[in-house]
Amino acid sequence: MESKPLDLGLLRQFSPLDGLKSENLQSLARKTVLRELPAGRVLFKEGDSDKRTFYLVSGALELLRDDRPVSVLRAGSPEARSAIAPFTPRRYTARAISDRVEFLAIDSDMLDMMLTWDQTGSYEVGELSSGAEQASSDDWMTTLLQTKAFHRIPPANIQAIFMRMQRVDAKAGDVIIKQGDDGDYFYVIVKGKCQVTRETPLNRAGIKLAELGMGDTFGEEALIADAKRNANITMLTDGALMRLAKDDFRTLLNEPMLNWVTLEQANAIIAKGGKWLDVRLPSEFENFHLEGALNLPLYFIRLKLKQLDPKVHYVTVCDTGRRSSAAAYILAERDLNASVLKGGLGAAGLKR
Repeated sequence: MESKPLDLGLLRQFSPLDGLKSENLQSLARKTVLRELPAGRVLFKEGDSDKRTFYLVSGALELLRDDRPVSVLRAGSPEARSAIAPFTPRRYTARAISDRVEFLAIDSDMLDMMLTWDQTGSYEVGELSSGAEQASSDDWMTTLLQTKAFHRIPPANIQAIFMRMQRVDAKAGDVIIKQGDDGDYFYVIVKGKCQVTRETPLNRAGIKLAELGMGDTFGEEALIADAKRNANITMLTDGALMRLAKDDFRTLLNEPMLNWVTLEQANAIIAKGGKWLDVRLPSEFENFHLEGALNLPLYFIRLKLKQLDPKVHYVTVCDTGRRSSAAAYILAERDLNASVLKGGLGAAGLKR
């Protein structure tokens, strides 16, 4: 297989790549190649488990199951806007049947994290249930325990969280989180104020998103999604923070708040009046979705929470479970009843 330099415009022809922000699309383009496949050659075989996502750019592929032709995929068709038989292990063998086939090959984990990062980036800030701004004392533990993020945590875990948190003193101007860095800690402001800004290609100085005070938390979504930081957090005043390491956060705080369910368990929830909450992009949703599912993209979750019914049990879903787990955590913080489909649509065998 030969590779060619990538034409950036190609990415915008495919779903869900067309939904990425420009700066993230450019980053993805630098890590993606356009390759050729001669007639008769196999792109992948049924049963393969390699974690790559393929898009058909030109030519035609024949999809086979048990060595029998099932369908033909032609470049430019509506079906070719989506990834080629994306789930693993592969359910089909894909073979070139035109003189030349061109395709894009993207690392699947990188793409999924890029989509999650893209959609959570503007919302790094964890919001309190109420009253943090009016806290009259420096009792940050009490303030934190009053947030809905802690309502479902076992008492033993809460004790361990406070024991494992580290205090960090900071000066005005100190950068606590830098946009683009790997997620490493979950933070609670003990004293002082912080400012949240996000850099864009047109504004390198950063757009102000929020100002945080004592008791506010931040940094959790990048840890849940295993994504890069997508905002800067800078101290506005001298102050102090408590931080919890990524692994401790996941074990003690994140996992207890997430209720993972199998497809069978999810169907039972739906049968009792629950609803599927699909947090993928609209283009992904339009290509395939579960019957009766609501589409609320992850990047809209915080803005649209009031539209969700507190009496309904939601089962969040995406392709892999990464974006849907981040969504379920946000819902759980707001005391909404949410479960996550384990492994997403692919692992559950729901998408062909």
